[in-house]
Amino acid sequence: AGAGSSLGNDQRFTGMITRTSSPDNTEFPFASLNSFLTPTDQHFVRTHFDTPEIDARDWRLTVEGAVEKPFELSYEELRKLPSVTAATTLECAGNGRVFLKPLQNGIRWELGGISTAEYTGVRLADLLARAGVREGAKMVTLEGADSGAVSGGPAPGVIAYSKSLPLEKAMQPEVLLAYRMNGEELPAKHGFPLRVVVPGWFGTWSVKWLTKIIVTEGEIDPYFQTFSYSVWDRRYGEPSLIPITQLGVKASIARPARNETVPAGAKYRVLGAAWTGGEAQVTKVEISTDGGKTWGQARLLGEAVPFAWRLWEYEWQTPAAGRRVLMARATDSEGRVQPTEHSADLRDGHINMIIPIPVEVR
Repeated sequence: AGAGSSLGNDQRFTGMITRTSSPDNTEFPFASLNSFLTPTDQHFVRTHFDTPEIDARDWRLTVEGAVEKPFELSYEELRKLPSVTAATTLECAGNGRVFLKPLQNGIRWELGGISTAEYTGVRLADLLARAGVREGAKMVTLEGADSGAVSGGPAPGVIAYSKSLPLEKAMQPEVLLAYRMNGEELPAKHGFPLRVVVPGWFGTWSVKWLTKIIVTEGEIDPYFQTFSYSVWDRRYGEPSLIPITQLGVKASIARPARNETVPAGAKYRVLGAAWTGGEAQVTKVEISTDGGKTWGQARLLGEAVPFAWRLWEYEWQTPAAGRRVLMARATDSEGRVQPTEHSADLRDGHINMIIPIPVEVR
């Protein structure tokens, strides 16, 4: 169950689940989970505007702002730089939104707004070092070529999709500017020719179709981390909005699927994946087959991979016929335990509560 390995021949549904077609937002059919790496054509797609058409021969990446030596790179120049390859799990902040009550207005992802791929690219830190970040710089704004007008609430007109990483995070060695995915050229829908990959943080930070890196001395909070992709923080009393960053600790059941019929009096292999945020690792996954009354420990598969999900399995001796509710609960190396309920302070993002999976035993 490590990179590139398979978990058997149960392919089930091999297509994608369309959530919106314009712009393109498609979900990985989580019940078909069959390997550590998600096939590229099944990796979930999250876009806010139409996919830009980019010719690699004309594309340029600029590094500017509070730097000593601003510069520009062509696609070919970028690919000649020292590269690294690493597997990373990306999760949409809205993954699981359909299970929130009351129903929210955002894209109603079920379980498949998450995928794991192997990315090849250059370290963002290497380009920042080449530019010479000025003393006093605080933020690194990453701007994509995709742009448009945001609908559904107050918005500043036509904007580009952008995020501003704190300089400390931008300088971490795991943060990549990727041009290959699962050993192939990055597909257009995943950000060709270049995308950001910010491991351990929600996928919203992994800007696609990257064109600009702007270092700033002041605090920058773009639309997509203030009004959108933010949660309520109460550390200092009154609630204030802050950007979502790290993934929450979470385990999801792939099989059985919701409302699946499973045979009575048989051994059934419950299968799923678990993940967490920052540099932590999943250390335990527990399974309940009676709606949370009792719990048993699942077996973690393969070796732990930094910033990637961990697959797991649990052998369930199914009971006599009837309705059953399965639940999965993850714990990570920092002692965080997956919550039972969703906190209203997390709004319609950062959704990591336990999701019950009802099944029919027959």
